[in-house]
Amino acid sequence: MSAAGCMLSTSALADNGIKVEHLGVDNTLVRITGDGNFLLLPIQDTVDDAKIDVIVDNKLVKTFYARLAKSKTDVTVPFDLTPYKGKNVVLNIETPQGRSSVREASGDICWKAMEVSDSYDSSNKETKFRPSYHHSPEWGWMNDPNGMFYKDGKWHLYYQWNPYGSRWQNLSWGHAVSENLVDWEFDGLAVEPDGLGYIFSGSCAVDPNNTAGFGENAVLAMYTSAAKSQIQSLASSTDDGHTFVKYEGNPTLTLDSEARDPNFFWNEKTGKWNLLIAHALEHEMLIFSSPDMKEWTLESAFGKGLGAQGGVWECPDLFELPVEGTKTKKWVLICNINPDGPFGGSAAQYFVGDFDGKTFKVDTDAQGKVPTKWMDYGKDHYATVSWSDAPDNRRVVVGWMSNWEYAAEVPTRQFRSANTLPREMKLFRGGDGQIYLASEPVAELEQLRGDVVVDALKSTLGTTPLQFRLPESTEGLCEILASFEASKNSTVDLTLSNSKGEKVVMKYDAKERTLSFDRTQAGISDFSAQFPAVTVTPTYEKDGKITLRIFIDRSSVEVFGNDGRFVMTNLVFPNEPYLNIAISSPEGKATLNSLKVYSINRK
Repeated sequence: MSAAGCMLSTSALADNGIKVEHLGVDNTLVRITGDGNFLLLPIQDTVDDAKIDVIVDNKLVKTFYARLAKSKTDVTVPFDLTPYKGKNVVLNIETPQGRSSVREASGDICWKAMEVSDSYDSSNKETKFRPSYHHSPEWGWMNDPNGMFYKDGKWHLYYQWNPYGSRWQNLSWGHAVSENLVDWEFDGLAVEPDGLGYIFSGSCAVDPNNTAGFGENAVLAMYTSAAKSQIQSLASSTDDGHTFVKYEGNPTLTLDSEARDPNFFWNEKTGKWNLLIAHALEHEMLIFSSPDMKEWTLESAFGKGLGAQGGVWECPDLFELPVEGTKTKKWVLICNINPDGPFGGSAAQYFVGDFDGKTFKVDTDAQGKVPTKWMDYGKDHYATVSWSDAPDNRRVVVGWMSNWEYAAEVPTRQFRSANTLPREMKLFRGGDGQIYLASEPVAELEQLRGDVVVDALKSTLGTTPLQFRLPESTEGLCEILASFEASKNSTVDLTLSNSKGEKVVMKYDAKERTLSFDRTQAGISDFSAQFPAVTVTPTYEKDGKITLRIFIDRSSVEVFGNDGRFVMTNLVFPNEPYLNIAISSPEGKATLNSLKVYSINRK
C-alpha cells in the first residue's frame, strides 16, 4: 500500500453507538448515541446512492451520498464525528431502492452493520491489485491529481476523492505528502464540498510576496466549484497546505458556459498571475491574467480546431522548458481530453509553442499544420499536471492511472485508481524537426531498486525465446532495463507471463519504428469490453536501437523508451503475478544487447 498512515485497528463500543428510526420505506433517521470518533458505514458497490443529511443541533451542516449496503458489505468507510463532539448528531437518510413497506426497508443490512467506533482500520485489504509503489488513496474513489506544489522539502499531492465509496461522488480534495516522490503519507481531507458545490480539479502555488493578501508564503489554491454550474473559487493555507480557508468572496471567476480545472502560475516576466481554464465543450483553453488572484482579465483563447477535438478538454497546464542540446526554450501546453484518446477514452495531448503572458502561439510542422501529440500512448494516463514551485527548475508531473471508459468497473473495492509514477519533463527535437515532450521516471525512483535478479549478456535473438525469471520474492514486482537492436525488417517480442497463460506482449517493429503493447490476454478483463486493447507508440528512432525501462506493479505496467522519448502506461489485472519474461525475434535478425532486472525494495 503506497499511501501510508491511518493504519489503525477498529474497536467498536459495547453497543453500536446508534439509534435507528425507520420513518418510511425510503427515509430513516440515525441518531448518534455513542461518543466515538467515527461512524463506520457499510458500502455495497452495486446499489444506488443514498442521500445523507448531517444535522447537528438541528442545523443542516453537510450532505453527502453513499451506497449503503442492502444485502452485502463490500467495504466499510468512516464518517468523521470528531467535529461534532458534545453535540446532538442526527443523520437523515433517503434511500432510493424501491421497497413495499417499512419492515422491508428495515431489513437492509446497513442498519445493523453501522457502528460508532474510536478508530478506523484503513490497512490494505486489496493485496492482489493494490499498488506497491504507486500512490493510491487509503480508501475510496480517486480521479484527477490536482493542486500539487513543493514547499520546504515536501511534495504535496491533492486528488479528486470520494471518501464515502469506490465510485465517483462527493468530490473533495484528498491530500498526501512525500519527501521523496516515492513514499506517500495520507494527510486526510483537505477541501470538502460547500454551498457552491463539489470541489473539482484545480491547482496550487506558493505566494512568497503576498500578492493575494493572505500572507507571505501562503499556499494559494484555485479550484472549480461544481453544482448546477461550474465556477472558479479561491482558498488559502498558512500551514503548508494541511488546511485551507476558503475566500469569503468566492466565486472569483464566473463564465456563462462550462469551464473548469483552473491552473495558475506566477509569471516572472509579466509580474502577474496567469491562469488557464478548460473551456470544456468549446474544445479550447482560456488564458487569463491577474495581479492578485481575485480580479481576472481574459487575455486570449487557444485551441479551437487544433489537436484532438472529439472529447471535452480538461485539466490544462502550461510551463516553459529548455530544448535538449540547445539554448532554446519553448512552452508546453498540456490538454487532457476525454474521450478521443489514441486508443479510446481519456488521454493527455500537448502543444509546443511560445507564450508572452497573454497568448499561446503553437508551433507548426513543415506543411504549416499543427500535429496532434500525445504524452503517453497507453490507455491509462490522464489528467496529467505538474508540481508548482519544484526545486532546481524541475518540471515533474503525475497522471491518473486509469481511463474513464472503465475506471468505475475495475476489480477493486476498498479503493479505485492509482497515480502514475512521477515523471520528469524534457523537450527534444525529433528527426522530423518537430519538438517533442519526453517523460522520464524521476531519479528518486532508483531508491526502489533491490537485488539484481537478472543480468544477461549480449545475445542473438531468434525464434526460440530467451527465458528469464522475474523475482518471486517480490511477487514479480520489478524494474526491467532492456536494450536491443533489430535490422530494418525485423521485430522483437518481449513477453511477460504467468503459469495461467496470462500474458502481456510488447513488440518492437524496426520497419515501422513502433512499439506495441498487447494486453488482450493479460488477465481479468471481463468487467469492460473496452479494457482488452493493443496500444502502439512511435519510437522516434532511425537506427533500430531501443532501450526500455519497464516498471511492473501489482496492476500496472509502465514502459519508458529511449530515455522517455516514448511512453506507454497500461493497467493489467493478472490472476497471479507475471514471473516469466521471454524475448525473441521471429525473423531472427535482432540482438539483445543487455537485460537487467531489479527487484522492488519495499518495506
